[in-house]
Amino acid sequence: MLKFLSKVRIEFNALDPRIASCMEFLAQCNAPKAKESNPACQIQVKRRTDDHPPEIKVTFVTGAEEVFDATSTSAHTIRNMILEKGQMLENEQMFRDAGLNWPVLIPDEELQQPMAGIKKDKLKSTLLIAASYRLYFHVLSEFLSISAFLYLFFVFAAKKCSSGLQAGADNQRLTEII
Repeated sequence: MLKFLSKVRIEFNALDPRIASCMEFLAQCNAPKAKESNPACQIQVKRRTDDHPPEIKVTFVTGAEEVFDATSTSAHTIRNMILEKGQMLENEQMFRDAGLNWPVLIPDEELQQPMAGIKKDKLKSTLLIAASYRLYFHVLSEFLSISAFLYLFFVFAAKKCSSGLQAGADNQRLTEII
C-alpha cells in the first residue's frame, strides 16, 4: 500500500472515541512489510486537542492528495481505496511509458456494439441453462435433506421396535408406527 504513497498524515484527538480507524491505519503503515515496500514514505501523526474529526491525508507519488474521513470510513476501506488508485496510477504510467495516450477513450459506438463471438440467442440459452441448473441443485438439496430425515427416522423407529420384539415382528411393528 505504501509503495503508491509519498506521505501519510494522520490527525486525531487521542480522547476522541472515533479514532479506531486512524489507529488501525497507523498500525498498517508501521508494519514492517509496509515500510519495506516504500521506506521513503513519510508517516506523520498529529495529535489534536480540539474537536476536529479524525482524518487521514495521503499524498500519492504523483503528487495527488486525498483526504479520508476516519469517522465514517474503516481502515480496510481506506486501504482498498489507496490500492485501487495506486493500480490505476501504475496502469497510467505503463501507458505513458509505452507512448500511448492516457486515458484510453473508447467511442460510444464501440461501447454499444455487441461483443464479438457472442450471439444473443446463445447468450439467452446459456442463461436459461444456468438458471435451470441452479433450480435443479436447489431441488436436489431439498430432496437430500428430506431423504436424510427419512433415513434417520427409519433407523430410530427400527431401534425402538427392536427393543423387546422378535426379528420377524419388527417389520410389522415398524409399518404400524409409520
